[in-house]
Amino acid sequence: MRSNSALTVRRATADDAGPLITVLAEAFLDGPVADWLVPDPHERRTVYFRYFTLVLHHGLQHGRVDTTSDLSAVAIWYTRDEVPLLASTDHYYEVEKATGRYAPKFLLLDAIFETHHPHPPHDYLAYAAVDPHRQGRGVGTALLTHAHQTLDEAGRAAYLEASNSRNRDLYQRLGYRQGSPIHLPTDGPLIWRMWRGQPTDGTPAPFPSDLLPFRRPL
Repeated sequence: MRSNSALTVRRATADDAGPLITVLAEAFLDGPVADWLVPDPHERRTVYFRYFTLVLHHGLQHGRVDTTSDLSAVAIWYTRDEVPLLASTDHYYEVEKATGRYAPKFLLLDAIFETHHPHPPHDYLAYAAVDPHRQGRGVGTALLTHAHQTLDEAGRAAYLEASNSRNRDLYQRLGYRQGSPIHLPTDGPLIWRMWRGQPTDGTPAPFPSDLLPFRRPL
């Protein structure tokens, strides 16, 4: 547990799942990626709550989930030290069950992100969300600064995808470098790939040039 300014950041537990699922669903509910994934705004909230229930529990089981003492923010991290295994059939089924007729785009987004994922070892920030009523107050910065201090102590790099220019600018202020963007198909929005390497000369490390190879499902 670490305190940053007036905010305490700690590891989340299964007891925190309900409030954190709400934070994730509400924080990601509006925006260009949400419009692309679920164009119908009347269905989107229901789909997102089901999807982020799956996301949060997967993070608790397989990754590291950070939250704040008031449960107003959440970050889901995964350690990436080697090429990951292909997603299991169970994963595809769970996403399809959660997202229904929108599953093809959710699974396509997963595949696109994996194709463009950097190869060097790093910690992957899959999701970072702040309660919309608490945004703009430094909560997200405090949450990520906590993780970055831990990564810096271990000499670890970090990677994420930013879904809008405002978040991209925030991550740049936190030491990330932008790589070539991803343009989602069928008139989808831009996604900014962001890398926070360990500086060697007082400046942020450049975005790595090597990518994971695309691995087609058998």
